[in-house]
Amino acid sequence: MHPASSVIFFTTASGAGYGLLFLMGLAGAAGLMPAGLWSGLVGFALAFGLITAGLLASTFHLGHPERAWRAMSQWRSSWLSREGMASIVTYLPAGIYALGWVLAGEARGFWGVFGILASAGAVVTVVCTGMIYASLRTIRQWHHPLVLPGYLLFSLYTGGLWMTVLVCAFGGDVTFLIWTTIVAGAAAAAVKWTYWSKIDTDAPVTTAGTATGLGHLGKVRMLDGPSTSKNFVMREMGYRVARKHVHKLRMIAAVAGLVVPFALLMVAGIMGTAGGWIPALLAALCGSLGVVVERWLFFAQATHVVTTYYGAEAA
Repeated sequence: MHPASSVIFFTTASGAGYGLLFLMGLAGAAGLMPAGLWSGLVGFALAFGLITAGLLASTFHLGHPERAWRAMSQWRSSWLSREGMASIVTYLPAGIYALGWVLAGEARGFWGVFGILASAGAVVTVVCTGMIYASLRTIRQWHHPLVLPGYLLFSLYTGGLWMTVLVCAFGGDVTFLIWTTIVAGAAAAAVKWTYWSKIDTDAPVTTAGTATGLGHLGKVRMLDGPSTSKNFVMREMGYRVARKHVHKLRMIAAVAGLVVPFALLMVAGIMGTAGGWIPALLAALCGSLGVVVERWLFFAQATHVVTTYYGAEAA
């Protein structure tokens, strides 16, 4: 599949924003991070900014972005519609929670209820995002049981990276948060490496033989292509990335997304509130870059069954 930059930005930015909102909702309600004017302004501005920018970017991939609102009418059958509905609903408790945090200087008790609701809404929205891809049977790399856990864990991991910046800058239990983020990152890495191994070794679901029903007669090959020139389907769904590039990009994603951030998080933990936000910020930026590379591969390695109609031997 063609890795559109708008969709990559959407899934990574909104994922980090919802991960940050999830952690702020729970940490504030549990008293692990003190509520205050500046921590609230910076934290919620970052969370809402990432979420909103990601959601707006997703409309750029549509043929008619101005009609995006119509997608929400299909919530009974479409995960895309459910995601849109969940994202809008989540804004309400998150906004009320932000007001309590910033104006009232309180995130527990009555206000904490809205924090928990915002956290729940963040989880539901990320689930819907992951299911947009995991529900597509026509793409075997996406219709996989590890896709949804991967989306949730990477959202928690990137949200934890940005939350660490806030805690180091404004106070809170940074040690617990750092180890939570590291565990989430390690779990995301384990899921992703297992996923990569499976899509590399699993047999294709569709071949030219199964698509035509002639596979029992022997190997099926195309005599003449369906089109004499490139068309939308071939550009959008016939994208291919070389295997040598895949291995390099996976290593970049691992080093930039996990190894370097882990080391920087440990430095931030040692420094604490005495400048620890600087290595924490570098860890968040580096980790986000690694997740962008991971997400690019997620799209670039996907093969749609329609490509067998255009000459691909399998998908």
